[in-house]
Amino acid sequence: MMFKSGGIAAAIAVALLTATSHSALAQESDTQATEAASCGTDKTIDIAEMTWPSAAALAHIHAIILEKGFGCSVEIVTGDTVPTSSSMLTRGSPAIAPELWTSTIQEPWAKGLADGNVVELSNAITDGTVEGWFIPRYVQKAHPDIKTVQDVIGHPELFKDPEDASKGRLYSCPPGWACEISTGALFEALGMKDKGWNLFSPGSGGALDASIARAFTREEPILFYYWGPTAVLGKYDAVQLDLGPAKPEVYECNTNRDCDKAPEVTAYPSSPAVVGAASWIKTDAPNVAGYLAKVGLTNAEISEILVYGDENKADAAATAINFLKTKEDRWTRWVPAAVAEKVKASLH
Repeated sequence: MMFKSGGIAAAIAVALLTATSHSALAQESDTQATEAASCGTDKTIDIAEMTWPSAAALAHIHAIILEKGFGCSVEIVTGDTVPTSSSMLTRGSPAIAPELWTSTIQEPWAKGLADGNVVELSNAITDGTVEGWFIPRYVQKAHPDIKTVQDVIGHPELFKDPEDASKGRLYSCPPGWACEISTGALFEALGMKDKGWNLFSPGSGGALDASIARAFTREEPILFYYWGPTAVLGKYDAVQLDLGPAKPEVYECNTNRDCDKAPEVTAYPSSPAVVGAASWIKTDAPNVAGYLAKVGLTNAEISEILVYGDENKADAAATAINFLKTKEDRWTRWVPAAVAEKVKASLH
């Protein structure tokens, strides 16, 4: 078979052009993948580790992924709903709050969103939160007439205060938490003090958990405030008592120590639990913002994470590592493949 020299030259030129184009496209693709897997900022990204277990575990999960996967400089800082949101709104730090319950900070948070100081990147808990007063199911089975908070109030003798047997005891929220204010407001609005009840402060989240665990282990009555998703509600069969309808305006006042109105009865609304961030994350670190826009777990998934931590006495960091090692099918959906591989490599 014979070819004219001009035809051969043209064929070679086309082949070279095609190869060059493919190489350029491959390089461009590699560059884009590298850029997508980079942090995008030299600033240290401080992540708030809240005082409750689910938020603490999420803080460490995100810290590992951002540091090991995206190459960010990351710092974990202690946080809680009100001080964290206040600092984020005024100083842009901490940069990320992985599980921010906004129902207790509605007014300042809404203003911060409107002013562009903060952003909500996703729902941390995709199917919503649970918050209220609970009793063990075995107590309700023994006393089927107890279905509402009003029903419980009529039976202080069933929930005796160990330090004052003539009164019933309601285990409140730990000191400093926003729910301590709302629980105290409800206690007052329901007139429980005059109906034979004491409001007991457990001192800490751990102490509250220990009191609940002890009661369930011994099958003793206990009336307690709690929230979900949590290891406690995942582990123990507790019944949430009916507080009637949720009244957002009343609840807002009940969570504000400076509210001049007398507290009223309202159910705890299902609070949005969002991934909140300082607005600079979106502008200075768009890859980080893009990652956080994809994260989110259900109540059941988070409870599963927390039950592991509880049963193995693992801290938030160890709980996060276990999640990353055992639940790759969940978190790898949030990140580019290159990021996922870096995170996996760091765990071994």
